[in-house]
Amino acid sequence: MKIEHIALYVNDLDGAKVFFEKYFSARSGSLYHNQKTGFKSYFLAFDRGARLEIMQRPGVEYTDNSVLRTGYIHTAFSVGSREKVDALTDMLKSDGYEVSGGPRITGDGYYESCVVGFENILIEITV
Repeated sequence: MKIEHIALYVNDLDGAKVFFEKYFSARSGSLYHNQKTGFKSYFLAFDRGARLEIMQRPGVEYTDNSVLRTGYIHTAFSVGSREKVDALTDMLKSDGYEVSGGPRITGDGYYESCVVGFENILIEITV
């Protein structure tokens, strides 16, 4: 069994698509648009692992700006080396995204950084 995809509502669908393409080498499928409901989505594929579906729909509200809450909290991307963790973290920081932790070795032995990405989506970058 494997996770096929994770879905995430966003306010700016095209902005989210560009974010994941630019920083995480996502490859986007075609825009799906349900004319009746106004629902729109893209499926984003990566080199390995599950896909990410980014979605937008009228009436969906963003109600909690805290990254410390119950429910979905972050997406982790493995980039292959400590040097790549450092480089991507630096790139995101220089582009104005907040680095909320690291790069560092965690208590359980992971080398990672955490970045508050597009629309306050918490992103973990690890080896």
